[in-house]
Amino acid sequence: MTVKATDELVFLPLGGSGEIGMNLNLYGYGPPERRKWLMVDLGITFGDESTPGVDVIMPDIRFIAERRRDLVGLIVTHGHEDHIGAVAHLWPQLKCPIYATPFTAVLVRAKLQEADIDAKVTVVELGGKISLDPFEVELITLTHSIPEPNAVAIRTPLGTVLNTGDWKIDADPLVGEVTDEEALRRLGDEGVLAMTCDSTNVFVPGRAGSENDVRDNITRLIAEHPGRRIAVTAFASNVARLETVALAARDAGRSTALVGRSMRRMVAAAQSTGYITHLPSFVQEEEAGMISGEDIVYLCTGSQGEMGSALARIATGEHRSAPLDPGDVVIFSSRVIPGNEKRVGALQNALAARGIEIITDSDHHVHVSGHPCRDELADMYRWVRPKVAIPVHGEIRHMMEHKRFAESLQVPNAVVAPNGSMLKLAPGAPTIIDEVPHGRIHLDGRVPVLEGDSLARNRRGLSFAGFAGVTAIVDAKGRALTSPTLVSEGIPETVAAAMRNAADEAARGARIADDEEGAERIRRAVRRAAQSAWGKKPMVKVEIVRLQADRK
Repeated sequence: MTVKATDELVFLPLGGSGEIGMNLNLYGYGPPERRKWLMVDLGITFGDESTPGVDVIMPDIRFIAERRRDLVGLIVTHGHEDHIGAVAHLWPQLKCPIYATPFTAVLVRAKLQEADIDAKVTVVELGGKISLDPFEVELITLTHSIPEPNAVAIRTPLGTVLNTGDWKIDADPLVGEVTDEEALRRLGDEGVLAMTCDSTNVFVPGRAGSENDVRDNITRLIAEHPGRRIAVTAFASNVARLETVALAARDAGRSTALVGRSMRRMVAAAQSTGYITHLPSFVQEEEAGMISGEDIVYLCTGSQGEMGSALARIATGEHRSAPLDPGDVVIFSSRVIPGNEKRVGALQNALAARGIEIITDSDHHVHVSGHPCRDELADMYRWVRPKVAIPVHGEIRHMMEHKRFAESLQVPNAVVAPNGSMLKLAPGAPTIIDEVPHGRIHLDGRVPVLEGDSLARNRRGLSFAGFAGVTAIVDAKGRALTSPTLVSEGIPETVAAAMRNAADEAARGARIADDEEGAERIRRAVRRAAQSAWGKKPMVKVEIVRLQADRK
């Protein structure tokens, strides 16, 4: 392909740069007014106490949705929710081809089918290549905490970019392939203009560790607790960990029950793609409670304290199929995702209050990260030798440290480009040339709501200071006929009483000539009274009911 004078190669993150989760990277090629775009990943993050009523958060895709005719495809690097979770929600705005390796394709298709969306997912074999003019794409097999993680090598006439996705280096990952070091070295020899690279563990020295070491420890722990029920909670996507638990249970003479829908879904996907072929049959969840405690291991969802998850119901004694008694054991074979500390702590306290023993990665080696620590990052930079380092998949502090680390490894250029930053990679020096609309979409039930809209703000306000509704009845001349009524939710009664008095004084203080002006006058008086009595200003709605005089 001939390079035109106006052609540019740009990188544009809309999610995952400035946060951990909700990954969405865009690569653009061509003149500014006629660029073609390639999307890599389309994920979600999860709500917390700051987003009441919202469980799922997605990237704002307005920029690329407006240019969907120039979007040549979506490549999914692997099957974690922060990389595929928004596909079924947002694809109708994009309607672009989707590409994934076999295991990931099974997961994406299941999500699309559940959402009743007819979108084609093209399967690309491991190490496969795709031509998406003007991009030539090659998938490079890596190792992570899920089968089939892929780096994406994107070749253009102005240079090659390597999008690493999530990865680590593990010589014995137990399930799936090892990192294709040869392909990475070959790419480095060919020449790499830029690398967008995982920043999650940039503050952690050394290496993440091997999944094989975890297998040895979980096998030992299960064997050391005979006669007691054991529950193990882990990320359902970590197929190697699920296999470890099943094999450890078998070695201890126990059966394994899958407890939680995502556990069953992930095992089914792994079995259909040949990643789990030699395990004993799993016990059905509804049959697990009928098996003697010393003969069963429950493999549960809920490692992050998710409300309504299998382990959350087990902790309160509400799960009929997986009962635990004092003296039984729960193994947390997972790390706590930043932001989930309170939920996980509350879950573990609930288990401890019932006399259940808790084992975590802080006291036993029962988990290894799926992300690269500093020594692994150094290996990747040594193999690939990019001219430009672009930290992604991290909060700003991670990305800034990654920039410093890359510079210490003699990478010529390192650039931090937060969400919405359009970074020109070529021609010339890497430069942020624009900022495009970006942000978050809250999935409120089934309704997408732009973060910052009044609905989201009002929900937070209601959770903080409650609600009051005031109705004032006036005559045709605007004189109050009776004291206004006030109903409230989430407000102490003493405060509500002060608010009623304020509403009465405001309604009777002057005639209400204009309903809108009168309602605002009463609203302000009521909120001032709440602030004075309580230190908080609740949400207040005021309705003026005007009674007209009889006409004869």
